[in-house]
Amino acid sequence: MGRLFGTDGARGVANSELTPELAMNIGRAAACVLTQGTNRPRFLIGKDTRQSSDMLEAALAAGLCSVGADVLLLGVVPTPAVAYLVKHYGYDAGVMISASHNPCEFNGIKLFQSTGYKLPDEIENRMEAIILDSAEVPPVKVGGDVGKITYSETAVEDYVEHIKNAAQADCSGYKVAFDCANGSASATAEKLFNALGIDAVYTACQPNGTNINENCGSTHLEALQKTVVENGCRLGFAFDGDADRMLAVDENGDTVDGDKIIAICAQYMKEQGILKNNTAVVTVMSNMGFFKFCKENAIACEKTAVGDRYVLENMLANGHNIGGEQSGHVIFLDHASTGDGQLSAVMLLNVLAHSGKPLSELAAQMQVYPQVLVNVRVTAQGKAAYAEDAVIHEKIAEAEQSMGDAGRVLVRLSGTEPLIRVMLEGEDLDQITTIANEIAAVVKERLS
Repeated sequence: MGRLFGTDGARGVANSELTPELAMNIGRAAACVLTQGTNRPRFLIGKDTRQSSDMLEAALAAGLCSVGADVLLLGVVPTPAVAYLVKHYGYDAGVMISASHNPCEFNGIKLFQSTGYKLPDEIENRMEAIILDSAEVPPVKVGGDVGKITYSETAVEDYVEHIKNAAQADCSGYKVAFDCANGSASATAEKLFNALGIDAVYTACQPNGTNINENCGSTHLEALQKTVVENGCRLGFAFDGDADRMLAVDENGDTVDGDKIIAICAQYMKEQGILKNNTAVVTVMSNMGFFKFCKENAIACEKTAVGDRYVLENMLANGHNIGGEQSGHVIFLDHASTGDGQLSAVMLLNVLAHSGKPLSELAAQMQVYPQVLVNVRVTAQGKAAYAEDAVIHEKIAEAEQSMGDAGRVLVRLSGTEPLIRVMLEGEDLDQITTIANEIAAVVKERLS
């Protein structure tokens, strides 16, 4: 990826790394690249609940207006709402201000094309060239050619109605807990799930600008697990800060991760005859138990690099309609152009209502194998030298041979940090822990 944009937009500490000046320049560059040939381009902007989101929204909108683009402000909405509404409203592009599951001091800028899909690398590279290298000079508009800003009064309702349409089963009366991460789902979850007749218990649904993801949401499931058990809920759902991912908790308080959610839904879709190409798409980080589940249930499986954008690229290229990540990004391509935590919750509720089984029973169909992840901090030179280091690759090959079919080894470069990630999976936790530490020691010796 490039210098500004990582695997999920531009991200950093707000007002330090991701400054208003940078946000303004991203707006100008986006208008230049995404709307060439459009006389009066139209952008919509959504945001999460971080204190800094208002500041970045103002800067982005100013940048867009300065080059002649009109802006519609959606207010606080989930990321997938931006992806849906940009196409539904017929706008040229959409922007979401959020740093997803990160703490409140971080923020980010994600961009969507008019189709509702995230930007491909080549478009982000062109934007970076404008911002960092002055490869193009954005036009300066004056007078009546300056863009104008309007405010949406229906964004939340329009998005909620869209997700309601995916509910195919009657779940009225189901007692379900929802952890909204004090983020974007705080603006939509209650309207959505109350309308579906759910007997809902909402937690982390009172954002104050700084409590987003704070001991709540999909990265901190402990509070939700307690809520589900203490309130006798059938299950619980935890969203992240911008509600594009979801992890579930069964009636016993046990975690049901993205791998299991994809497995449960893919199997249901196959039974219903709607699993396109009989295939699910996941990343190389999915648990080996997922791949065994697919094999046992005659479901084909394709693996991509880490990142939901790569899952989506594979799905679009090959015509598949379900895919995602262990972290809870799940893409139901028949309904959405990106991962959507609340849509995933509705789809999982459809399966529960149709099967009549508790979530624990559905999740138990996929065995989860122990995983060990060791992060090794390396120098920039070491990171660049990894691919050609014969000693490290010999050690990896030795580990793979010793484990055979009982496990797997995955060593990869971090896309965002000066790290090499050593991940092992297998039936014997002690064995994979020992081997992971041995590989990590060699990596550290060679590349740190």
